[in-house]
Amino acid sequence: MSVPLPHRKILAKALVGAVLAASFVVQALAALRPYVPLLLVATAVSIAVEGVLYRWQRGMLSLFAKSHADVTVRHVLRDLLLVVGLLRLEGPDRETAYEPLVGGLLAFYALHCAVQAVSVLVRRTRTLPVVTRNIDATALRLSPAPPTLLRRAGHRLIVFGLPATCGLLATAATGESVYASAGILLSVGLALTGLYDLLVRLLPRRRPAGERETLEWFDAWLAAYRPTVGLYFSGGAASAYQANMWLEPLAALAERPLIVLRERFMVDSLAPTDLPIVCLPKVSTLLRLEHSTLQVLIHPSNSGKTSQVLRIPTIKHAFVNHGESDKLSSCNPYAKAYDEVWVAGPAARERYALAEVGVEDKDVVEIGRPQLDAVKPHSGAPTGRWTTVLYAPTWEGWDGNPGNTSVTAAGERLVRALLADPGVRLLYKPHPLTGSVDPRAGAADRRIRQLIRAAGPDHSPFVCEELARRTEELDHFTTSGRPAGADQAELMLWQSAPEPGRAAAVARATAAWERAYWASLPEGAHLVVTEERPTLYACFDRADLLITDVSSVVGDFLASGKPYAVVNTGELDEEAFRAAFPTVAAATVLTPDAAGVPALLAAVRDPGRDQLAEARGALRVRLLGPDEPSAQERFAGAVRALAATAREHRARMAERAAPEIPGQRRDVTVRPPSRPA
Repeated sequence: MSVPLPHRKILAKALVGAVLAASFVVQALAALRPYVPLLLVATAVSIAVEGVLYRWQRGMLSLFAKSHADVTVRHVLRDLLLVVGLLRLEGPDRETAYEPLVGGLLAFYALHCAVQAVSVLVRRTRTLPVVTRNIDATALRLSPAPPTLLRRAGHRLIVFGLPATCGLLATAATGESVYASAGILLSVGLALTGLYDLLVRLLPRRRPAGERETLEWFDAWLAAYRPTVGLYFSGGAASAYQANMWLEPLAALAERPLIVLRERFMVDSLAPTDLPIVCLPKVSTLLRLEHSTLQVLIHPSNSGKTSQVLRIPTIKHAFVNHGESDKLSSCNPYAKAYDEVWVAGPAARERYALAEVGVEDKDVVEIGRPQLDAVKPHSGAPTGRWTTVLYAPTWEGWDGNPGNTSVTAAGERLVRALLADPGVRLLYKPHPLTGSVDPRAGAADRRIRQLIRAAGPDHSPFVCEELARRTEELDHFTTSGRPAGADQAELMLWQSAPEPGRAAAVARATAAWERAYWASLPEGAHLVVTEERPTLYACFDRADLLITDVSSVVGDFLASGKPYAVVNTGELDEEAFRAAFPTVAAATVLTPDAAGVPALLAAVRDPGRDQLAEARGALRVRLLGPDEPSAQERFAGAVRALAATAREHRARMAERAAPEIPGQRRDVTVRPPSRPA
């Protein structure tokens, strides 16, 4: 019986921790006895386990640190036990001979602390109040980051301290103190070199611009670029896809777009784009946008930091969401905080009206889904040997509703039923957050992947010449030349203003990569899609059928006009399920036992059995709006209209008599009331 993956990870961590603890215990016993062979072996094992920790078990490092047994404590203890072993080995009359060695070790650890302190200072000088991408920030005196070794205390101590430890081991084995002396001197020399490298970076001409200078530069850049519309986003690394889906529609606008982020790591998490990106972590820096030309901000998601930008009165805010479904999250009461709510079609307008969450109908604007303009339309039943089925379940959500995702209750049976059909080619694309709340969903996801891997030979793309060439070409535009170990300041320097035409070149390279990728797959091979590429929309174009849950994937897939099925894993019967979720109106409803899969596949292969084609067309218009004008045109029109509203608001505020209205940022002297007679 195989051990589940989570249990194997726990066992591995427990084993590593036990071996490390045992090595220190054995080292202590060998030093006190003393017994040189055992001392050498225990020390070597201890050092090897340190390497394992930093290479494969990095999560254990924080656990040791919380237990006050961080790398410094472990390294000092390791060297101390070696010194104790030497003293016990040579006898008390030789203690004075090892005093210089002890002094050298103390000097090395003092230098280690000094290097760490200066490293923190350097990191602070390189942590700017504004992080940018696709913007020329050379005026901020940006420079390459210090070597990674000098920025990571644990790695640095292990590498710099290794000569001293090895020297002590050699002295214990041979009795010659010259080895320990040489090792300690080498460690001290390495520490001094690292300290010098960091100190030089603190010189006024070598460090980046300070906070005040950076903010003045940012204000000047805003004044020169004059942005009018922007995308505001805050979230975790796994939620970057929510912003990524709006990058191309934003880039296609005639206005001067800007991306505004709040988390530093998110700057590098966004997909390739030529749009200027600024990250403003502090609220005080964010509020500088009030005095810019920015008129409209679109919001693809709600977050705790959204309320901070809504305080800016000169900007109009529109909620565009990152997908629409029948879930309650698609009509969140928070939406009434925005000036307008932009939805895809009439169904979302009706959803807000029925939810009665405070969003007035006059503030709802239908813009379609501009991301879907490029999705290929349905061209009829599968013509080849294979029927490609895309199974794209959603995640388990925060509310614990068992009907949120089919992965847990039905995923394995659905996959088994699909794999049982010899004419099916399965594409499995789970939601990026699957298993983040409910471990059972994560476990079911892993079992589904195992089923797909076991269904045949290697299903990964062949490493063919064409795919390798296209991958290299795409990497040239996205990651080529990226400095290894770069910090944010260095990335700002590397990701400067893009060359003209880069966005178009990336689009062409991406399309060529996708063609090569799909062509490189073995004929009829099943596939688990979890990487950035290929995208969900690229999978839409390859699929003949979608199986999913009640989620935004339904509305997006309807742009293709192809058949789809929704899994009912809740407690509702089919009639009530369709009534509760309007997006299911044109779907085949599958039960958790997957009994309807064969009939569904037959209907996909034979258009005569497809009784839902007309219903899909009507639902498509209801969910996504009309075909003409295009969604991109409607999106651009909504941006222009809201920008005009913002300009009118600014004009009205400017016309009002300033003495009568205290400014929001102006100090107003209030006289205390006079005391009554």
